[in-house]
Amino acid sequence: MRSWHEFITMGGYARYVWSAYGVVLIVLVASAWSSCNGLRRILFRVRNYPVGGGEQ
Repeated sequence: MRSWHEFITMGGYARYVWSAYGVVLIVLVASAWSSCNGLRRILFRVRNYPVGGGEQ
């Protein structure tokens, strides 16, 4: 069990290491959410694009 404790405390640098992991996780989640949201908007535009090329 001592090895798990050493892993979690990161040799006294746990505050910095785990906060860095947290920031990376937040950035990854925000990036995935933004990509999905952008794809949804693009698909909405494509599905609602007027057939026939628009104005004539």
